Amino acid sequence: MDVSLTLWVLTILGLCALIAADFFIGGRTPHEVSLKEAGIWTGVWIALAALFGLGLLLYGGGAPAGEFFAGFITEKSLSVDNLFVFVLIMGKFAVPSVYQQRVLLVGVLIALVLRAGFIGAGAAIIANFSWVFYLFGAFLIWTAWKLIMEARAGAEDEEFEENRFLKLVERRFPSTDTYRGTKLFVVENGRRLMTPMLIVMLAIGTTDVLFALDSIPAIFGLTQDPYIVFTANAFALMGLRQLYFLLGGLLKKLVHLSYGLSVILGFIGVKLVLHALHESGVSVPEISIPVSLGVICTVLVVTTITSLYASRKLAADGSESKDTLGV
Repeated sequence: MDVSLTLWVLTILGLCALIAADFFIGGRTPHEVSLKEAGIWTGVWIALAALFGLGLLLYGGGAPAGEFFAGFITEKSLSVDNLFVFVLIMGKFAVPSVYQQRVLLVGVLIALVLRAGFIGAGAAIIANFSWVFYLFGAFLIWTAWKLIMEARAGAEDEEFEENRFLKLVERRFPSTDTYRGTKLFVVENGRRLMTPMLIVMLAIGTTDVLFALDSIPAIFGLTQDPYIVFTANAFALMGLRQLYFLLGGLLKKLVHLSYGLSVILGFIGVKLVLHALHESGVSVPEISIPVSLGVICTVLVVTTITSLYASRKLAADGSESKDTLGV
């Protein structure tokens, strides 16, 4: 799809306006987010993404719209995996519940800026080196296999480990021991100190880079249009804050999520390899966007149903065990 500089500018300004509205309406005053509020805002961001997709349908036709919806759903599903780590980060830094939405808002904005850099680099590489599809495809297939192995081994990250960037920041800049409201810096005894609020925001934003290593190649497997890749990421990430509060304890019940994500990543990896072979002149079938969208949606629905069933059965077995023991 041919996207002019004017449309790029208008899109970015529109996203900034939506982010500002989200902040001033729901996030300006620190407070505990209720399920009702989280549900409403989650619905709002999904509706905005749907409207944008319909706009693409009218502007560019069915192909760009299909690519956007496939990319958005893929990024949204992969971003759910981020929430597990976000929970660990919140616990690691003991973020008070009233400040968590502010942390997520700024952290997600940092993540979006960093992802924009990844998207720009990825688009430039793809435009000049078509063989990179082989690397992207192989990487996604390897990641899918790794996810399956970790899921079968029951591997869980029980503790968040700070990355090198965070450790560097904490060494270079002195910080307070406790939070000072939503302030990022304070002056005490003539010294300018950083607060834990800034550290945890950086933790959220920079940790997302690790997830981008999977999600960016995955969405480039669905579309090579940088505009669609960026907007799909933007809408998926901007609704992540509300999704964090909406899902809450449900995250632990999605016991088969890793299997579902591995299937999606593996499927897109195969799609990328087939596309690379086709670009090299090899006569192989290519997977269309409608088929990709159908596979992704089916995997997510099946994964959710089986996860909830398995969690309910596990809870029932646990209750029977307690009754048997007389607890």
